[in-house]
Amino acid sequence: MSGVTREQQRATDAYARVTAVPSDLRPDYKPRVHGLGASVLRDGLAAALTFLERERDPKETNAAMLLLEDLAKVLGKARLPGLSSTLTGETLPGAVRKLGLEEYMLATRETLRLVVWFRRAVQATFKEAPRA
Repeated sequence: MSGVTREQQRATDAYARVTAVPSDLRPDYKPRVHGLGASVLRDGLAAALTFLERERDPKETNAAMLLLEDLAKVLGKARLPGLSSTLTGETLPGAVRKLGLEEYMLATRETLRLVVWFRRAVQATFKEAPRA
């Protein structure tokens, strides 16, 4: 037994992923993180992930791709029923769409808990641009 709670693990994982975001993607990453929780509550997890999936650019890494990848890695570590521990940003939306009702609800709750920590990490680590 490691003595680390699930909340502590979520916080650690979120901060690790957010601090690794390249500085050129941070201005676009921040609003995506802040809007993700509301999008999940309003539209559902599958629709919120599909929205991010639609904005991926195969030619270059963008904030939507990076956020999907970050969520996939952290959700994979959560060992949720129906989701593989080897999830990637490309496989996460499809895997969520294939979940049964109970697994989908569990994945939704876990994602909402993760989004809280992603938001906190973004607020704590991304520097605000100076106002003119």
